[in-house]
Amino acid sequence: MNLARLLWTHREDIAVLTAEHLWLVGWAMALALLVGLPLGIWIAHRPQWRRPVLGAANVLETIPSLALLGFLLSVPWIQQRADRQAITALMLYALLPIIQNTAAAIAGIEPGVREAAVAMGMTPGQILRRVELPLGLPVILGGIRVAAVLTIGIATVAPAIGAGGLGELIFRGIAMVDNGLILAGAIPAAALALLADFLLGWLERRLMHQR
Repeated sequence: MNLARLLWTHREDIAVLTAEHLWLVGWAMALALLVGLPLGIWIAHRPQWRRPVLGAANVLETIPSLALLGFLLSVPWIQQRADRQAITALMLYALLPIIQNTAAAIAGIEPGVREAAVAMGMTPGQILRRVELPLGLPVILGGIRVAAVLTIGIATVAPAIGAGGLGELIFRGIAMVDNGLILAGAIPAAALALLADFLLGWLERRLMHQR
C-alpha cells in the first residue's frame, strides 16, 4: 500500500485526531506563552534569578514524558481529566525555549538604546512595549518556534493516558503490529511539526529582515 492510499484509507480518523492534536498543542502553547513570556522578561531585568528559573525549566525538560504524565496523576483538579494532564505536561515542556529566548532577547538589547528611551522620558513599561519587545521579537519567536515543534512531537504520547491526538493511531498500530496504522499517525504528526517549523521560521526571518 502506497502512502497516499494509506492516508486516504484512514482519512476520517486522521482528520478527527489531527483536530484533537492541535487542540492539545494550542492550549499548551497558549498557557506556556502566558507563563513563559513574563518569566523571561522578569529574569532579563533581574539577572540574579536567571540561573534558578532556567535551571527549574531545564529540570522539567529532562523528565521523560510518560513519567511526567504519571506525576500529574496525583495533582488535584489536573488528575480529573486526561486532557488536562496532557496540556499541563506539554505546557511545562514548552517553557524552557520560550523563557530562554525571551530573556536572551531582552537582555541582548544594546544599553544605549535603553538610555535613549529613558532620555526621551519613557517609563519602564513604555520601554518594554515600544523598544524591548519589538526589537527582541525575532529572537522570542525563535523560542516559540522550538517550543511549538517540540510540543507537537511530544503530544503523540498523549493517548497513553487517553487524551487523544495522532499518537492514538501510533499506539493502536503498535498494539496490532500494524505498520500502516503507525505510519497513518506518524506521518501527519511529522507534517504538522514541519509545517509549524516552516511557518514560524518564515515569520522569524521576515521580522529579522525588517529590523
